[in-house]
Amino acid sequence: MLVDNGVHGDSRVQKTARSAAEAGWEVILLGILGKASPEETWSIGGAQVRLLTVPRPLAQHPLHLRRSLRRPLAYRPGRYATQRLNALKARRLELRQRQAHLDEVRRAGSRGRYLVGRALLLPARASTKIRTRWARLRSGELKRLRANQQNPDLPLTKLSIRFWQTVMGPRSWRRLDPGLWDYEFAFGPVIDDLKPDLIHANDFRMAGVGVRAAERARARGRATRVVWDAHEYVAGVLGRPDNPRWLPAQIAYTAEHAPRADAVVTVSSTLAELLREVHDLPALPDVVLNAPARVADDARHDTPVPDLRARCGIGPDTPLLVYCGGVNPSRGLDTMVDALTQLPDVHIALVTLHPSGNNAQSEAVRERAVQAGVGDRVHLMPYVPHWQVSEFLAPADAGVIPIHHKPNHELALITKFLEYSHARLPIVVSDVRTMAETVRSTGQGEVFRAEDVPDYVRAVREVLADPKRYRQAYDRPGLLDGWTWEAQAAVLDGVYRRLRPDVAPPVRQPADPVLH
Repeated sequence: MLVDNGVHGDSRVQKTARSAAEAGWEVILLGILGKASPEETWSIGGAQVRLLTVPRPLAQHPLHLRRSLRRPLAYRPGRYATQRLNALKARRLELRQRQAHLDEVRRAGSRGRYLVGRALLLPARASTKIRTRWARLRSGELKRLRANQQNPDLPLTKLSIRFWQTVMGPRSWRRLDPGLWDYEFAFGPVIDDLKPDLIHANDFRMAGVGVRAAERARARGRATRVVWDAHEYVAGVLGRPDNPRWLPAQIAYTAEHAPRADAVVTVSSTLAELLREVHDLPALPDVVLNAPARVADDARHDTPVPDLRARCGIGPDTPLLVYCGGVNPSRGLDTMVDALTQLPDVHIALVTLHPSGNNAQSEAVRERAVQAGVGDRVHLMPYVPHWQVSEFLAPADAGVIPIHHKPNHELALITKFLEYSHARLPIVVSDVRTMAETVRSTGQGEVFRAEDVPDYVRAVREVLADPKRYRQAYDRPGLLDGWTWEAQAAVLDGVYRRLRPDVAPPVRQPADPVLH
């Protein structure tokens, strides 16, 4: 199994590795060693995790390494401009020091020596002044060149991207983002040494790594097959504001490798249909939902689950809304905070604090609440292990998903939706396509217009007025059973066995469930 992160915090990958090992496969999960990774190897159940260091020799785009006719006066990229400006700064300091010495000579009465020295100093001062202005001009041109290269709206930038897309098609990522090769440098040799029968490549960066490794293995006579696990629609990912070439490169990279995978799985039927159409896949991808596990092994079951309301410092009768997951502007947490001025008794718990410590956006949400005068009713919580999430959230009165309309937000029942469901929480969700349609059909919550605070307040009030009515939706036979990781793991194991029936382990009987 391949993933382009440190594994910690990626519940889908962790559950996939664990369940495959429990089904009898020998699982080695390769991830990336980052600054926040506490260790390089460990186990997830019967699966072995290895984190690799990914050097980034090609991460810097070639445009940032050479001169450009856009700004011919600009210094060459790199540290030269800074070094040149600092050298001239040192030269100015030296001239000031020499002037100070001449002033001292004049005060000592040596006027002749002073005049001669000053005359000799004038050309050096004039030269340094001119050279400094010239250096500042060229350094400024370099900064403006970088800004132009990073501006997606400039015609020359668009023309450059379009040129490579037209000339090279799906291969254009080699020009637009050669840094994708860095993953091949790190993962490729390790995969070749492991000689796997199956490769499970998570998300788009690992698609190419996995496909190329499988093709190399087959060229050496092995029957290696690759499963691409598409976590999201690449074209719907937010691009990088500092690099307009990044997203076109990822789209091209995925387009080149996705059709060469032996099987594709993804997170929703809507995305499955889209992937088959966009990549002209021979078969509809299998759907493996980001569902929570319903069965806990002994070690996990014995770990105490924190008390959500106790952490918030509130009693059982205080209305409590919960949000669980990442924080960025498109997640809509501003809507939850702004609405508190119209929901005077309501508290919100935001389970958003990442163990990496990179929580600036969560703190910004807290600051917004303080400025609105509702800071005492906004509670930031750290993440809990993925097997505890539903039980941890269950004491709340409703789960909230206030996300904005973005392409990938429309396509799936996201992880928190299914975690809220297993907590049997009424769900208040914005009108993003798949989740809104599900809530309307099951009756498990209310839908509001995304980014519309008054409509959000209306939905929250309806849910809090009669939460029992919405919780009854979970009594529908089979609803939650189909939304468990155990059901998804069976689908995934079926894909593995279909690809490599010759090496598949004997089918194991499921363990007696230990329910949360």
